Amino acid sequence: MDLQLKDKLALVSGSTAGIGLAIATTLAQEGARVIVNGRSQQAVDKALAQVKAQTGADALGFAGDLSQAGTANELARRYPDVEILVNNLGIFEPKPFEEIPDEDWLRFFDVNVLSGVRLARLFLPSMKRANWGRIIFISSESGLQIPAEMVHYGVTKTAQIAVARGIAESVAGTGITVNSVLPGPTRSRGVGDFVESLAKADGKSVEQVEREFFEQVRPTSLIKRFESTEEIASLVAYVASPLASGTTGAALRADGGVVKSAF
Repeated sequence: MDLQLKDKLALVSGSTAGIGLAIATTLAQEGARVIVNGRSQQAVDKALAQVKAQTGADALGFAGDLSQAGTANELARRYPDVEILVNNLGIFEPKPFEEIPDEDWLRFFDVNVLSGVRLARLFLPSMKRANWGRIIFISSESGLQIPAEMVHYGVTKTAQIAVARGIAESVAGTGITVNSVLPGPTRSRGVGDFVESLAKADGKSVEQVEREFFEQVRPTSLIKRFESTEEIASLVAYVASPLASGTTGAALRADGGVVKSAF
C-alpha cells in the first residue's frame, strides 16, 4: 500500500531510539522527509546513520531538548513548514506515589505534555495555510489505566489524549487531523534496560521476567508479550498519511489488548 507520504516533511520528537526511531524509520521508508530529534548531536548523528542504513534515505537532524521553549522556537525557525508532527518525546520512571515530589510532577508535565502542546502551537499556522497537516501524540494505555507504580506518568498520558482531542476540535472542517496513539507495553530501549536490570537483580532470565510481568502486572494483555517498536510505528505511519483523512480526534489503541473494553 502506498501511504502517499513522499516528500512530506515530518518531525518526530525524541526519535533517536525506541518507538521514536522506529516511527522516523518507517516514515522515511514511505518517502517522507524526516527530522530526527534528540538531546545530543551524537545521538542524532547515530540515529541518522541507522535510518540511512535501513532505508537509504538521508533524514534531517535537530539536536536539542524540545521540552525547552527556546529550543522549540529554534526548531520552528529552521523548519517552519512541518506537515506531520509526531509528539513522541517522553519520560517515565516507576516511583511510589508518596515519594513523587512537586518537582517530578512539573518535570513530567513539561516533557510529556507541554513539549507537544508547544510544537503543535508552533506548526499549526503553516498547516492551516496549507489546509493539510497531521498532529499525533504518542500517549499510552497508561493514560486509560493509570499505573499505580507511576501515577505521574499515567496522568500526563491522559492529558495528551485530552489535548489531542481538544486541538482536533479546534481545527474541525479543515484538512488537518489530530489524534493520539496508545501503545501498550513496548520493548523500547528504556523498557528493555528496565527488564534486564530486574532480571539481573532477581537472578532470573529476561524471558521469565517478561512472562511474570504479563501474568501479574498486565494480565489483560491479549498478546502476552512486549510489542515491538515497529508495531507501533506502522499505525503511526498510517495515521500520518493522507489515507487516514477520516480519522481525527481519536485515541487509537495499539496496546496489544491490554485495555479491557468493549469499545
